[in-house]
This record gives sequence, C-alpha cells and structure tokens, in this order.
Amino acid sequence: MNDALKVEVAGDVATLTLNRPEKKNALTLAMWTALPGLLADVASDRAAKVLVVRGAGGTFAAGADIGEFETVYATPDSTRAYFDRVGEAMEALAGFEKPTVAMIEGACVGGGLGLALACDLRIAATDARLALTPGKLGLVYSLPDTRRLVQAVGLSKAKDILFTGRLIGADEALSIGLVDGLHAPDALEAAVAEKTAQIAAASQWTARRAKAIVGLIADGETGDTETTARWLIEAVEGEDFREGRDAFLAKRKPVFPFR
Repeated sequence: MNDALKVEVAGDVATLTLNRPEKKNALTLAMWTALPGLLADVASDRAAKVLVVRGAGGTFAAGADIGEFETVYATPDSTRAYFDRVGEAMEALAGFEKPTVAMIEGACVGGGLGLALACDLRIAATDARLALTPGKLGLVYSLPDTRRLVQAVGLSKAKDILFTGRLIGADEALSIGLVDGLHAPDALEAAVAEKTAQIAAASQWTARRAKAIVGLIADGETGDTETTARWLIEAVEGEDFREGRDAFLAKRKPVFPFR
C-alpha cells in the first residue's frame, strides 16, 4: 500500500488517511493513482459500513503537490494523463456506494477540498480554512468537480469561490453549505465518531439506496427509474425491513443484518 495513504478499519468505520503531514498532505500523482484501488478494497470489506476521509497531522490537505507540476504538466499528453488519474480518483470517491464523511482540520485547499466535496458529509473544525485556488494558478477545474461545488453552495457562491480563490473560514463555510457541521478542534474526532455511529446503526440497505437516489436527483432525474422502482419492492421484501418492523413492534433497537 502507498505509505502516503493509510486505510484502517475499526468496528463499523473505515478511515482513509492522507498521510504526508510533512507536506501538509499535498496530493501526489501516486496518491491519486492509488486511491481508486484502495476505495474498491473498502467497498468490498463487509466490516466497514462508513468511510471517514481525513488528513494526518492536523491538516486535511493543502491541495495537489506543486513540486510535481513541472513533470505532470510537461506535455499535453502528460497533462491529460495526470488529469485522468485525478478525475478517476475523484469519481471513485464520489461514486463510492457506502456513506462517506470528510473530517476537515486545518487547510483544505484545491484538490483537498475537491476530495472533501466528493464525500457525502463534511464535518470541520472551527479553525479549518477552505479554498479552491485554480484562479491563483491559471488552471481550470473539471466539470464534475465544479458541479459538486455548485451542488453544495449554489451557483453564485461557487463563482465567488472560483473567481477569487480566497480562503474561507469555517463559520462562512458552514453558512454557505460548504461544510455540514463545525466543532472545536479538540471535539472534532468525537463528533465525527458520533455521526458515523448514527449512520452505522441505521439500515445500510437504506443508506446505500438513498445515496444512489440522491445522486440521480443531483444529476437531474425527476421520476422513478426502473431500478429505483425495483428497490422500493425489494426493500419491503428485504431482511432489514423485517428487522426494522419487528424491532419497532417489540419496542427495541433494531440490529440490521445487511452489510
């Protein structure tokens, strides 16, 4: 496994750690390339119900590693290959079937914020600082990355963030929907653990289908598809519904079997 990316599973929760604290977890080509395979491993691990993405050393990620720019942008072919690897990594996280939570400490900038936006929920420390900085480098963000920003904050706020490249404090990030919750730095880990425990205790059949349906809505779907209509029937016939119904009638907490 790439030492710059660590995956650990404890109980119901897998944690993917960006592990270059000496470089503020700046993302290298090797990290982008390795990420889809690591996510596939977590997806197939029945023990893991929820994925947390975080950075080591009190920083989420300072963005792509500028030290590689001369190499990865050396030619149009190398540039295209680099953007392909970044895009594959972003889409692998955005399309990950299990619920995902970004735990944001310190700087969350550029490609780091792109990864956070590819997660389902973003929970940040009150001292977090967030930015998308293509405007400070003369670069352009991909349409999928930009779409996720727009879905989080809306059109005009997305334009402001991209036009200026400015650092956004945690309070503003919460107010515009860039993050979903704020906690003191020393309480962040506990808050993320509480949220992941809540998610893990609920039906994973529901969570995964709900995530897929929300994704379809975000992509413009307005009515049930053949697949989503089938899910409605399968849910009622499924083991999680039977457990949820029986637990409700018995006035006990359900223990859902689907993983």
